[in-house]
Amino acid sequence: MTMAQPTVLLVEDEPAQRAVLAYNLEAEGFDVTQADNGEDAMMLVDEAAPDIIILDWMMPKLSGIEVCRRLKLSPVTRSIPIIMLSARAEEVDRIRGLETGADDYVIKPYSVLELMARARAQLRRVRPSTAGVVLEHGDIRLDTESHRVYRADKVLKLGPTEFKLLVTLMERPGRVFSRDQLLDLVWGRDIYVDTRTVDVHVGRLRKSLMLFGGDDPVRTVRGAGYALG
Repeated sequence: MTMAQPTVLLVEDEPAQRAVLAYNLEAEGFDVTQADNGEDAMMLVDEAAPDIIILDWMMPKLSGIEVCRRLKLSPVTRSIPIIMLSARAEEVDRIRGLETGADDYVIKPYSVLELMARARAQLRRVRPSTAGVVLEHGDIRLDTESHRVYRADKVLKLGPTEFKLLVTLMERPGRVFSRDQLLDLVWGRDIYVDTRTVDVHVGRLRKSLMLFGGDDPVRTVRGAGYALG
């Protein structure tokens, strides 16, 4: 069973530089979406929030610093890590970038290998399952390497879809996911599945999690979706 690829939005107006970065990100296992200006970047985030954004400062239509400011002001997108790319090497510019909300600031020209390492570090922070770690929430423990799930030390048997659904919820406890977001993250963007399918699999996941007793850890948020805890 394969886990969904981590997604990155690459926003860079220089075509050659964007092509190099996209190639290396795909080689690192990222599913890459690209934009060459700030306005398109905002639309793409609105359509499907990525796991991480690599964002150039100087761009047409809407600057990277303004894109970063808007995304970090919104409660829906503020948790997405942003790596800012800039030719501005002055300390005041670095501070401005970080104060706007950027999670990391990389000065041009940069080492592509270093940028990939920084992207992986940010990804491990928001999607720990990519590092092969054990996720825990209350008395639920999920081992992403052995694909085993325990509740109160009892082994639970989950189907592949329920496992991926639980990983998604456990990576971001407390966050409310809409049905469409869960379809993208668990089933994939290119697969058409009715949103009611999400309800069916959430029901199966709940049944498995409560097989040996305990409270229902999956919260239904009326009109919004589902969250863990």
